[in-house]
Amino acid sequence: MRRYPVHLYTLLASALAIVLAAALSLTVAAQQAQAATVTVQAESYAAQSGVALEATADTGGGQNAAYLANSDWMRFDNVDLGAAGGLTVSARVASAVGSGTVELRTVGLTGPLLAVIPISPTGGWQNWATQATDVTTHPTGSQTVFAVLRSTAPGDFVNINWFSFAGAGDAPAAGWVPIDQAQWNAQLAQYRAMTPATVPAGVVRVPEFNATCTYSHSKPDDPIVLPGLPGASHMHSFFGNKSTDAFTTTQSLLANTPTSCAPANDLSAYWIPTLYENNTAVESEGMIVYYGSRLTDPSATVPFPQGFRMIAGNAKTQTSTPAGSPGQFWCAGAGGEIGRSADGNWPLCAPTAHLTHQLVFPDCWDGKNLDSPDHKSHVAFTYDGKCSGAYPVAIPNLSFVTSYPTSGTTAGFRLASGMASSIHGDFFNAWDNAALGHRVKDCITQKAKCNSAGAF
Repeated sequence: MRRYPVHLYTLLASALAIVLAAALSLTVAAQQAQAATVTVQAESYAAQSGVALEATADTGGGQNAAYLANSDWMRFDNVDLGAAGGLTVSARVASAVGSGTVELRTVGLTGPLLAVIPISPTGGWQNWATQATDVTTHPTGSQTVFAVLRSTAPGDFVNINWFSFAGAGDAPAAGWVPIDQAQWNAQLAQYRAMTPATVPAGVVRVPEFNATCTYSHSKPDDPIVLPGLPGASHMHSFFGNKSTDAFTTTQSLLANTPTSCAPANDLSAYWIPTLYENNTAVESEGMIVYYGSRLTDPSATVPFPQGFRMIAGNAKTQTSTPAGSPGQFWCAGAGGEIGRSADGNWPLCAPTAHLTHQLVFPDCWDGKNLDSPDHKSHVAFTYDGKCSGAYPVAIPNLSFVTSYPTSGTTAGFRLASGMASSIHGDFFNAWDNAALGHRVKDCITQKAKCNSAGAF
């Protein structure tokens, strides 16, 4: 099967740039409204002792307070600790040696103790991990907070990127699914400890691996958009985990091993609206799920967290798709496109070619939520080759390349969701953490093309 990733990525990025720039502030505002978590950047101190600043090595990390030692401190003014009740205090830290704590105190350097964050080695001065601790009682409202470094070992022992304060009562709005920070920290630690495989000479230097999937089953279900409501959706064609239905959860995917994808340790669920020709379902002869990167520096990429989900496209978009429209269906194979359907919205393929589509997903993540109310607001497309701002975490650039065993006719096709413009896809991650981590480390971060086995 022929593939056209590069120019389609470029066209998509160009077409979306203006929309993204306008929508970004709206999405950020929506996120801020849904939770009262306060994040304090380390470089925003009002006073300090022994602190130097440097740029973080990861894209979007901004600055960090660098090479901190015993008795160094920072003061942060007007930190809103919210209402009474439980409080989760977190710090994004990096350490090559790790042997100490960060004391967070209010009022003064020796004032009441708010929280103690233990520091352990993360694998390097720019290998970042988030450490968290829970506090049962705390001062409320705006406070002056001091971060005091404590260590019995000589010399520097930690870098700090930011602190966050999340009240137990700060529940997210409906539809937001916050990540389990402890599980994510463990997954990241496992990933960072991996040693990348040596890339042999002659390997194509493209950051990419894939899962090769066959059609599994069809159901009028959607466990992301309409969870727990069997039959409430238009018809979907499912690939990957063969158990996927309206009641699918992360746990059910991980517990059900049959998959229509190679490798077998990808238990994720992938689905798209069913295609119809003359009112007869045309099921795909195969879907290749590509995991790649469009970043200038793909080494910033980390794996998807388990349970992560997102959608691309919009089932409600019902507009014409004449020849040359971005993201449209096309003809792959000898002879290519030889005409258009009577309504102009579908390609007519040569007898030696077949209908194909590539759907591209966002590649930057907010780092906080496994899902969002519209299943898109926790992610964004990069439009400048970086992940930053409200979406600082680079995730693999997912795309579905789907091939159908038909050349079509002038009568065209329809999707279960309507016109060709309504094409969309859903991803529910349930990879084995080690299998996914090694592929990201070996293939994406090293800019090396790998196959579905994760081999060069």
